[in-house]
Amino acid sequence: MMEKNEFITALHNNDLSALSAIPKTDLHSHAGRGGHISYIEKWANATIEPPAKPFDSLAEMDRWFRATVKPHCPGVEGYIKRIEAAFAQAAADNIKHLALSFGIDEVANLGSVQNFIRTIDTLHNRFAPNTLFHPDLSMGYSLSELDKIDEILDANWFKGIDICNYNNRYTLAQLQQLCRRLKDKGLKLKAHVGEFDGADHVMRYAEELELDEIQHGVAAATSPQIMHWLANHQILLNVCPTSNVMLKVCSDYKTHPIRTLYDHGVSVTINTDDLLIFNSTVSQEYLKLYQTGLMTAEELNSIRENGLCNS
Repeated sequence: MMEKNEFITALHNNDLSALSAIPKTDLHSHAGRGGHISYIEKWANATIEPPAKPFDSLAEMDRWFRATVKPHCPGVEGYIKRIEAAFAQAAADNIKHLALSFGIDEVANLGSVQNFIRTIDTLHNRFAPNTLFHPDLSMGYSLSELDKIDEILDANWFKGIDICNYNNRYTLAQLQQLCRRLKDKGLKLKAHVGEFDGADHVMRYAEELELDEIQHGVAAATSPQIMHWLANHQILLNVCPTSNVMLKVCSDYKTHPIRTLYDHGVSVTINTDDLLIFNSTVSQEYLKLYQTGLMTAEELNSIRENGLCNS
């Protein structure tokens, strides 16, 4: 009850510092892009200007990141610094549960599965020891991933799988077979859907892959029937408001679909997605939704508590 009152008061007072001290979750964050720009600026002794306007596509966003951020943190050393930044940010924003997704190429770049795990665990223990860490393995970029997945998962380190099938590398049938195998290993199943595609896509992926969580899923807000289905099946949607605005999924915070999803009983959380790009912490995400009048402080606190309960 004390945390609830403190959180609501902090929102009423527009007090970002107080919000940062209250426990929260970040359940949708890409590891190499999960830190704060200021952390990389300080390390690289450089100035990195955040994007000045929304991107027209994921490809444009990726080009901006490669041209603007990565030159200041290149190679393996730069990658490790960006992971360090993600954990440091979790500690600074009192993130009690942090789900970071790592690509198979990220594992390979550190030489071996064992070295990758040792490196990431060391960074976690040093920079965010009070944060419960939930690593996800991201898939969907290349069919060659299937040749490497067993060796990685046999280490029993990853807690979930995050499917990013934007380029349709996998058929739904292939993903279905893969997800059944991964579910048997006890992994939490997640997928990026409902960001740029429709509500039907959200339900089809959720149902056929037996997903536990959906990354984004905001397109479901256009269908009362699908929102009802998601609510009944208690499928969690890990929503990223600033990401959605900056990628033109929605026009602004005041009209963000999280309002409709919440009103229809869909379980949602608030997350950063790619903090190094979108430059908005979890606390800032809550404050933006409150300041625009989209949601009340009490409603936002219920979302905060939902994340803590579902982690």
